[in-house]
Amino acid sequence: MGKGKRTKVAKLPKKECCVSRTKCNRCPLRMLKEGTLPEGYTVHKRKLVKVKKSKVKKAGKKAA
Repeated sequence: MGKGKRTKVAKLPKKECCVSRTKCNRCPLRMLKEGTLPEGYTVHKRKLVKVKKSKVKKAGKKAA
């Protein structure tokens, strides 16, 4: 039996920061800082929050 191909799946952030001294790989604060947070999400008060579609569209138009 052969091994199947393993694809690397992007890790989703946790719903809330655990405030550990060493930030884990899925920490929303760390992902926000690195820019690896999925599109449509942001962090407010250490909690992962979905951004409303209208705000995303407005932000995109201002940048263009």
